[in-house]
Amino acid sequence: MKTNKTTATKTFTELFKVILTGDKEDSRKVAREVRKLLYSSHNGGKYDDIKKIIENAPDEYVKIAEEWRQENFVMAVSVLYFLHDKESRPDFLFPWLFHLLQHEKGNIRYAAVRMLGNELGPLTVHIRCPDYKQSKLKSERSDFILQNLYIALNNLLVDLWEPKYKKYKYVSSLPSGSYKSIQMVLSRLEYDCEEQYMIKLRQKLNICSPASIPVP
Repeated sequence: MKTNKTTATKTFTELFKVILTGDKEDSRKVAREVRKLLYSSHNGGKYDDIKKIIENAPDEYVKIAEEWRQENFVMAVSVLYFLHDKESRPDFLFPWLFHLLQHEKGNIRYAAVRMLGNELGPLTVHIRCPDYKQSKLKSERSDFILQNLYIALNNLLVDLWEPKYKKYKYVSSLPSGSYKSIQMVLSRLEYDCEEQYMIKLRQKLNICSPASIPVP
């Protein structure tokens, strides 16, 4: 008789073991149990498991051969991502997330959009809320990360540019794909940073006009 792995599994480590090694149906079901366990568990030790899972995510991801398993894994990681405990290095997974933004599967791209968006709030709080008390060093670090993120996103857009995108006025009207996903992140970045900050950033980088498409 087949065991119901979704009900027998009780820790995040066990859940991710099934996601990474189980058959297609078990992997899919267990990936969707991650959120339920996150908000129902009162086990204090779960956060140590979560930190390890997120920190090791890129290394585990490259070992996955099946596209459906990649999707299950990334979606499960995205649920836990906000608990990564890397406030001093919020960009530690950005190279991996840039890779995911270019994936063929829409669910994987959108998970990457969400994870990058999760960082923009803390990174831009000193811009949006000038009275917010934060050390000068931390604000400068945030500015440095935002600048590099802006450059990286623009470089990706250049690589993916096609003439057909000229006719689209808004991000929402773009055809599904990596170009749209990257535009979603870039538009969110520019919105959170606000106009005056972006003007100064473009001047600093010698960028004449924004690469982002407006959000209606």
